[in-house]
Amino acid sequence: MASPTRDTGWFKSSRSSPNGEACVEVRLTDTSIGVRDSKNVEGPALALPPTSWAGFLAITSR
Repeated sequence: MASPTRDTGWFKSSRSSPNGEACVEVRLTDTSIGVRDSKNVEGPALALPPTSWAGFLAITSR
């Protein structure tokens, strides 16, 4: 399998709370969207296909 050509690295979601209590980090690659808890960076991360991520964003922006 080829390495992704795009990888943003982890960054804090714009939807995270400013006080740091409920922070989510996101990572974009060519093949998946990663989501993890910024307070537990060594913990599990969810990897979603881009189409699922787009559907999630459509639902949350209503």
